[in-house]
Amino acid sequence: MKRQKLRVLAAVVLGGLIACSSATLAQDAKGERKGPRSADRAAMVQQRVDSMSKELNLNAEQKKKVTSLLEAQGKKMQEMRDLPQEERRTKMKGFREEQDKKMKEILTADQFEKWQKSRLQRGPEGKGERKGEGKGEGKKKS
Repeated sequence: MKRQKLRVLAAVVLGGLIACSSATLAQDAKGERKGPRSADRAAMVQQRVDSMSKELNLNAEQKKKVTSLLEAQGKKMQEMRDLPQEERRTKMKGFREEQDKKMKEILTADQFEKWQKSRLQRGPEGKGERKGEGKGEGKKKS
């Protein structure tokens, strides 16, 4: 009888330990999704500017202006992340229109056209999706 109680107690303790470790792992994973830190954002901005510079052959003045635009853009997006989805969607549309206007001022006509084409290839939200791909719009499996 004592052995049976001891086994039950050991099973309960072991189950509790497993449950606690699972909760701890879930919290750790959740904590990693808070987004990039400012140093990471700066590196991402620099990476985008470098990519645009290669693709569009930007001069030094254009690089400087694009860098400041992308940094300001990142801050605005950070501020919008806690908004409800519909409000965020509406603000993002205006945000993209504002970005287009500013990019048109910075880039030459040819560069702006190239930039728009490359952005369309990445998809409407710049996430690497091409038209008809992702979000369930691609080929259906038969």
